Amino acid sequence: MKAMILAAGLGTRLRPLTNDRPKALVEVHGRTLLEITLSRLREFGIRDIIINAHHFADRIIEYLQSNHNFGLRIEVSREDVLLDTGGGLKKAAHFFLGDSAPEPFLLHNVDVISAIDLARMLRFHTQRKPLATLAVQHRHSSRRLLFNSSQQLCGRYSGDSGAELAVADCEANLAPLAFCGIHIISPRLLAMITEQGAFSIIDTYLRLATAGEKILGFRADDYYWRDLGKPENLTQAEEDAKAGRVSV
Repeated sequence: MKAMILAAGLGTRLRPLTNDRPKALVEVHGRTLLEITLSRLREFGIRDIIINAHHFADRIIEYLQSNHNFGLRIEVSREDVLLDTGGGLKKAAHFFLGDSAPEPFLLHNVDVISAIDLARMLRFHTQRKPLATLAVQHRHSSRRLLFNSSQQLCGRYSGDSGAELAVADCEANLAPLAFCGIHIISPRLLAMITEQGAFSIIDTYLRLATAGEKILGFRADDYYWRDLGKPENLTQAEEDAKAGRVSV
């Protein structure tokens, strides 16, 4: 199984920490966010990883080289212009299509930390065979995705604009769930990405769900998860690590 780490963002919410470094090299408990994510993927058995980079991209490349790629096979996808999650994946699609029998792959934000059971999530994906499986939780978020009782993506909910249904025949009682920034994706999806330039992969998911494709949510309510995009969240993750609530 291969993976992609999304690490190209400017990290504006982490300023001033990201004034002189990419967010991937911000530290928690003495380890960079990139090392934490790489270690997590390595423990899951992944050895082939592509990382997209834009903000201080050279720093990421130098960091990987100085650490001998942490014993992994790593490729860096440099973005001269930020492409967002969908555009970044589309640019890196070649990495997942070179094999004779491409397998599902993992897409993971660099600025999240979790104890989500990736093996269980992969089994869920393998058994149900959707185009994509998204780790989701029932927690507060200003932007949530809407899922029906079969865990099929049906739309999204924004605190600004309310519910926006993508699938017209979805049932009335939908669960608004927060996305965790971790996906397992079938390589079949890559040929279906028709969006151009910079775009969110969520827009692609919603378009495909509207067309009748299966995009599922994997409930991860019982697992530790934290967004590391804000300084106060880094501080909390540090405390959680010291208390043994999460391993970094």
